[in-house]
Amino acid sequence: MQRQFASVLKASARSQAIFPARAFSSARINFNDAKKDSEKSEQAEDAVNEELSPIEKDLKTLREKLEKKEKEYVELKDSYIRSKADFRNLQETTKREIQKAKDFALQKFAKDLIESLDNFGHALSSVKEDSVKANEEIKQLYDGVKLTRDVFEKTLSRHGLEKIDPLDEEFNPNKHEATFQAPHEEKEPGTVFFVQQPGYELNGRVLRAAKVGIVKAKE
Repeated sequence: MQRQFASVLKASARSQAIFPARAFSSARINFNDAKKDSEKSEQAEDAVNEELSPIEKDLKTLREKLEKKEKEYVELKDSYIRSKADFRNLQETTKREIQKAKDFALQKFAKDLIESLDNFGHALSSVKEDSVKANEEIKQLYDGVKLTRDVFEKTLSRHGLEKIDPLDEEFNPNKHEATFQAPHEEKEPGTVFFVQQPGYELNGRVLRAAKVGIVKAKE
């Protein structure tokens, strides 16, 4: 009985020793087969190259180089187009920011000048017409102030600052501020018949709306 058990153990040990050897042998065979296939492929390619004439070999090399350069060209072209678009966007953004800064600085300066123009108007309106006609010195002073105001307004107009004086025009809520309404027999309803204070706009942007009186609709 003991002899039979010992023989079974020996047989089991022999089988365990044989199977790993077989598995290793199988892996080695697969590796050798793959290596042989690779060598055969390289040998076949070498054989084809050997069959090519020197000119054909040069053409093949040139084709490979050309394909490589074409691929590089496509990549570089795409990169160039993207960089160019980014640069243009940066230019436009910078241009807008610069223009905004200029407009803001000019707008603040123009608002300060409007007060000076108002003072010219106050000075001229404070002089009575009878005094201008009766006194030559007052007339000369009046004409000098008026001339100075006119030159000042023309200079500002060349730089985009325009006066809004909408007398007899249709009321425009974007440029006019109605301070009162009154009936008027000779004008259509909604027409500006009195300018209490002129307005000003800078390059099309209203800095100050004109304060006006408009004709009231008939009831």
